[in-house]
Amino acid sequence: MDETASLSAQQPAAAGAAVTAPSLSGLAFSKGHGTGNDFVLIADPGDAHEITPEQVAQLCDRHLGVGGDGLIRAVPSRFLPEGRAMLEQDPAAEWFMDYRNGDGSLSEMCGNGVRVFVHFLIAEKLVELGPGETLTIGTRGGVKKVVRTATGYAVDMGPWEFIFPREATSKAMDALVSADGLEVARPGLSVSMGNPHTVVALAELSELAATQLFKPPVVDPKPANGTNVEFVVPAEPLVEDGVGTITMRVHERGVGETQSCGTGACAAAVAIRHWAGSTAPNDWHVNVPGGVVGVKFFPGAGGREHVELSGPAVIVATGTLS
Repeated sequence: MDETASLSAQQPAAAGAAVTAPSLSGLAFSKGHGTGNDFVLIADPGDAHEITPEQVAQLCDRHLGVGGDGLIRAVPSRFLPEGRAMLEQDPAAEWFMDYRNGDGSLSEMCGNGVRVFVHFLIAEKLVELGPGETLTIGTRGGVKKVVRTATGYAVDMGPWEFIFPREATSKAMDALVSADGLEVARPGLSVSMGNPHTVVALAELSELAATQLFKPPVVDPKPANGTNVEFVVPAEPLVEDGVGTITMRVHERGVGETQSCGTGACAAAVAIRHWAGSTAPNDWHVNVPGGVVGVKFFPGAGGREHVELSGPAVIVATGTLS
C-alpha cells in the first residue's frame, strides 16, 4: 500500500511545547512489523534528518500520526558515535539501526525491529541479501548478524545474562512483580538481552488473559534503566519433539503492551528454561499476540551462550509525510 500521511511532522507532541526542530514534511517513510510489533521506518543514508523525541512520539501516535511501537532510522554507522564503535568491533557493520521507543526515548535494540530493519534495507535497495546470506548491522545493543531465511530472518542476538546473577542462581528469582488483574505480586527473573527484561511465570492462559497491561507493572527491585516485563505461561506438556513452547504477553518500556517483543521472547525462553532445569531443550516456540517466533540457544564465541531469534518481517505501507 502507498499512502501520504496527513500529519504535520512539525507539530509538537504536547500542547504548548516549543517548536524548534526542522519540519519533516516531504520525508519518505515506510511502516513495517514483525509478528505485530510495528515500526515507522526512515531511510537516512546521508544522516540528513535529526528527528526529535517529540517528533518520534507524534509519528508513532496511533491517532495523530503514522502509528507504531517505535521508530527506526536507517543510517550508516560511520555517522554516529555508537555506530563508529560498532565498526571498530566489526567493519562489516556498515548500517546502524537507530531505534527509538514510541515515546521518543532511546532503546538499546529491538529483536523484532532488527528483522524489520534488514527487510527495509533490502526493500529500499540499500543492501542486497539473498536467502542464506548474512548481513551484519550495528545497534546500541551491539553488533548483530542477520541471516535471510526462506520464511523471514534469523538474528544472532548475542549472549544473554542475568541482571542479578547471585539471586538468579541461588533463589531462581530476583524481584516481585505486581500488575492489575493479578491478586498478589509474583516472583520474577531479570534477564539482559542487551536491554533489560523481567520475566514472570503464570499457571494458566486465563490468568494471562486477565492480566492488565494498560500501565507499567511494578517491579521491585527495578533494574537501573527500567525493564520490560514478560508474563509467560508454559505449555502443557512444556516440551514436544524436543521443542519447548510458551505463550507470552509483554509490557515494553516507553511503549506499553505490544503485540510482540523479540528480545522479550528470548528473555522469556531464558527464564523458563532456567526454571525447567538441566533437561530443558535449546529450541523454543514463543506464542505472542501477533504470531509465533522461534528462539534457539547455541554456543557462541568465547564460550558464552548466544540466542538466535527467528521470525517474519513485513513492510505494509510506504508514504510521504505532509
